Amino acid sequence: MMIVAIIVFSIVYLLIASERVNRVAAALAGAGVVLAVGVVGSHDAFFSAETGIDWNVVFLLFGMMVIVGVLRQTGVFEYVAIWAAKLARGRPFRVMALLCLITAVASAGLDNVTTVLLVAPVTVLVCERIGVRPVPFLIAEALASNIGGTATLVGDPPNLIVASRSGLTFSDFLVNLGPIVIVMLVVFIGLSRVLFRKDFVADPAQVAQVMELDEREAIQDRALLVRSLAVLALVLAGFTLHGVLHLEPSVVALLGAGLLVAISGLPARSYLVEVEWETLLFFAGLFILVGSLVKTGVIDHLASALVTATGDSVQGAMMLLLWGSAALSAIIDNIPFVATMTPVVDQLVGGAGPFAGQNGLWWALVLGADLGGNATAIGASANVVVTGISKRNGHPISFWEFTRYGSVVALVTLVIATPYLLLRY
Repeated sequence: MMIVAIIVFSIVYLLIASERVNRVAAALAGAGVVLAVGVVGSHDAFFSAETGIDWNVVFLLFGMMVIVGVLRQTGVFEYVAIWAAKLARGRPFRVMALLCLITAVASAGLDNVTTVLLVAPVTVLVCERIGVRPVPFLIAEALASNIGGTATLVGDPPNLIVASRSGLTFSDFLVNLGPIVIVMLVVFIGLSRVLFRKDFVADPAQVAQVMELDEREAIQDRALLVRSLAVLALVLAGFTLHGVLHLEPSVVALLGAGLLVAISGLPARSYLVEVEWETLLFFAGLFILVGSLVKTGVIDHLASALVTATGDSVQGAMMLLLWGSAALSAIIDNIPFVATMTPVVDQLVGGAGPFAGQNGLWWALVLGADLGGNATAIGASANVVVTGISKRNGHPISFWEFTRYGSVVALVTLVIATPYLLLRY
């Protein structure tokens, strides 16, 4: 069954990468095959926390998509788009830098998926206003969200998994990863100036028109905007206090969506049209496929091989964890990989051997998993969400276009992380 799981996953991955088949069709077909031949059963796919669909991710996305759908009716995205374009004086690189910084900071305080759901619609509108192609800007934001989310316990789902197993606190993440993430963001902004240089040509006439606009006129329903922002503030507070409230972010998002729908008075079609159904289905299929690799022991074998190859060298272990995690997170979802690796690292750090008390192994795992996800279009949840939003707005992002930029950013940030880990730990 292990061979079957590997073959099916590989074929689906190649189909997604080649773009000869719709990615949703490929993922669902692959999921159907592993279910049909018995690699995983219905319980494994739909009810298991280890091998099944991560419903917390799916319903977090759904709840936030509904909230975004209601917010769009108020005109607030147009308001922010005009404000950002005017603040940047209509210059494309300044617009990109501003939006990427907003995205990175917000991703550290919230989570990167929620952040891109809120920022991506604004980005599309800004780009349309100044006459530039939005694809490079959306790719840059996805990359910035993954970098910014690395800095805190709540910024990226793998961080939560590591924290729950290791006992590391919010302050530990911020102190140990915050400084290097700031360096990475500065380098990333400079790198973006080079990577996307061909796309920084705006339409002067459109820029002039934007500079004359009054962003306040974009607001269409002020009463609904006040109610929506109040609910959004409650949701974001719920995300931040999830450790105190003991509510999963998905539950908070669904409660917020339900409350906002109830007080908005809008017809269902007005906000449900904003739900990225294709993205949700793609995630479901991908989770089942990765779950088949987990159940058949493929991920366990990879994790064991990763650790066996380190010997007794702490430095070697950190480097193998950093680069090995990055390579695997670029191909498969980093959540099941980190969930599999945390017991291994916990045993190493908590044992009596040469790795005892070496918390640098935890930071190597986190940096590798989070930063490696930038390498491909399906390496991180934020990447999948951004490509879905872009396609829905008439600007499809190909697998290879994303990977062409993402792989460079992943490589550069991992190179920065390497001496940081070796020198500090």
